[in-house]
Amino acid sequence: MRFNSKYLIEPFQVTSYRPVAYLVLLMLLCSVLALLYAPVLMPASYHWLAHTTSESGAQGLEGAWLARLGFFLYGFAVLLLALALRHHWGRAAFVMHAAFGVCMIGNAAFSSRSWLAGLPFDAMEDLLHSLMSNMVGTAFSLGVLAVLFQRRKTERLAIAFDLAAIATAIFISLAMLHWSGIDGLIQRIMFAVAYVWYAKEALAIVRGLPGSL
Repeated sequence: MRFNSKYLIEPFQVTSYRPVAYLVLLMLLCSVLALLYAPVLMPASYHWLAHTTSESGAQGLEGAWLARLGFFLYGFAVLLLALALRHHWGRAAFVMHAAFGVCMIGNAAFSSRSWLAGLPFDAMEDLLHSLMSNMVGTAFSLGVLAVLFQRRKTERLAIAFDLAAIATAIFISLAMLHWSGIDGLIQRIMFAVAYVWYAKEALAIVRGLPGSL
């Protein structure tokens, strides 16, 4: 067998992104489970209706690692999905969803201040977490909007869900400003919508639907 030196310098030829899509779905599932279980590790004063997922990963809490792991898996899964769909999504969609992934990982790296009084915290880290959280919502909304403009008219269900996701993101942003006491519930609704949207895009790759890779 003759050795071909070009083999070492040629790029890998990717024939299917289905394995990546399966990995994305697995990571999304693990992220959901981590964030669902994270409140169990919190002090008794934590309640999922009032306290956000960010607070379950707050500074100074022993069980905060699980929520941070959930954020990391979520962000990395979306980054992988964006890379897998980079030749299918437009540039705007790719950049926005990649930014979502990066900022979600940033949420894992930088934690918010705890709701518990007296716990030490790093103000700069809390500020960075707030910035990342705000950018996550913006990136998701703009990313879904960018994908929406690419849809074919025959993709009616996908278009309807895109519109519903954007409307939910806008509503959630307004609700968190005006309704107090249920911040945790409101944020989790937004997370659920985003999880389903990204899972749907990954499943499109798995199923090989028209317009998917």
